[in-house]
Amino acid sequence: MHLRRLFACCYLLAATMTFVAATASELSFPFDRELILETAPMRGSKRMPIIEIGQNGAASIDLWCSRLHGQASVGQETISIVPGPFEPAQCAPERQSGDEKLLAALAQVTNWKRRAM
Repeated sequence: MHLRRLFACCYLLAATMTFVAATASELSFPFDRELILETAPMRGSKRMPIIEIGQNGAASIDLWCSRLHGQASVGQETISIVPGPFEPAQCAPERQSGDEKLLAALAQVTNWKRRAM
């Protein structure tokens, strides 16, 4: 009987730790994952802006047209992104303008929050 209680307590503790770890990972920043901008694609394209930030802060940013690398600093609820130079790309003026606006907006971001999907 004592062994059953001990087993039940260990099982409950393990289940609780798994739940806490899962909850904590859901609240942490999603490093090394593609983060896709939630918007409709630009007319005539299926491409969507994506950013991926590594544990070391290296950021890979795919905009409407161009691609660039930068550096990100991520805190518990804060973030700052310093973009690097654009890699050359041949795109319509509409997409180039969209890239400039999106990049300016990214540089202004100061907080992040993870939403359950």
